[in-house]
Amino acid sequence: MKKIIQSALLSAFVLLTTVSFSYAEFTASSAGDFPYFHLGCLIIGGMIIISLKHKYSKIYLSEAVGSFALYAVMIALFTAPVVDALKTLVS
Repeated sequence: MKKIIQSALLSAFVLLTTVSFSYAEFTASSAGDFPYFHLGCLIIGGMIIISLKHKYSKIYLSEAVGSFALYAVMIALFTAPVVDALKTLVS
């Protein structure tokens, strides 16, 4: 039962993070520049982390949440609005 609850909590975190990423990118980019590839990578990565957590019970919930959060930050760093913001910050 504990394994199912932890997998559900991780799934909820992945879903909320993915939705917030999509909303932020939708508001930051123009209509034709939405990063569908980045969104797909985020979804696939979340599914992999959820399946690993469900398969291996030795993985702590905090480890899985932390690894997905770091993965989401890494994906977000390579989107066009963030790269443009970094370019203006450096120059």
